[in-house]
Amino acid sequence: MAVGNQGLHHFHQRKRLFKSYEQIPSTNNLKNFMDKSIYIVGILGPLMTLPQVYKIWAEKSANSLSMATWITYWLMAVFWLIYGIIHKEKPIIITNFLFMVINLSIVVGIWMY
Repeated sequence: MAVGNQGLHHFHQRKRLFKSYEQIPSTNNLKNFMDKSIYIVGILGPLMTLPQVYKIWAEKSANSLSMATWITYWLMAVFWLIYGIIHKEKPIIITNFLFMVINLSIVVGIWMY
């Protein structure tokens, strides 16, 4: 195969692969349910961290919390957010944006108290 044809061959391979993608919305009820539910889970997950934020800021105490742990959580959320943006996955973007905001408020609270 000539060098010039390799690129064209690759294009046709991708074209065939594209045809095998799943239909959206899926005809499978479970997949449809999960596709819709993930938005709720993606919002509830970060909201479950709010009691920790409240405790730090209301009591003005961050005793027994690890700055390194919460900075690591924040950095992981940053990477997941970038991943979600690159892949255009709204649930990943929403969840990790919320986690970034909440984890940053915890890091600031630990630093202040």
